[in-house]
Amino acid sequence: MSLKDKLMEDLKSAMKNKDKKRKDTITMVRAAIKQKEVDERIELGDDDILDIIAKQVKERNASIEEFKKGDRQDLIDETKEEIEILLNYLPEQLTEEELEAMIREILEEKQITEKKQMGLLMKEIMPKIKGKADGKLVNKIAARILE
Repeated sequence: MSLKDKLMEDLKSAMKNKDKKRKDTITMVRAAIKQKEVDERIELGDDDILDIIAKQVKERNASIEEFKKGDRQDLIDETKEEIEILLNYLPEQLTEEELEAMIREILEEKQITEKKQMGLLMKEIMPKIKGKADGKLVNKIAARILE
């Protein structure tokens, strides 16, 4: 079953079960998918849909940071629920330890020793972890290693 079909099935079940939060979150993702398909006049595959979902998770994480500044615990909780729903559609996320091992491997393989070579590292690792980790986390771990 394609990811698009799974989203549709989950939307139907959320509607039947009157799960408003799940329904609204899936509807937002489906709208983003449809928007990209219309804009680019293409049919998106699972990889493209994973990119959209990962982007939605990233946006929500950024929103949480803003809500913390505004001391809005209600919005933080709501956004965390949405992230939990979205994570169900992404591949299992890598732990910091797994990421660190992958980063160290690439650093050694490409002989990267300085922070100014971070672009090379990111170019190498991002395709390997697509949808499994946030680039910001990768950057943070790599910066810590290269200090």
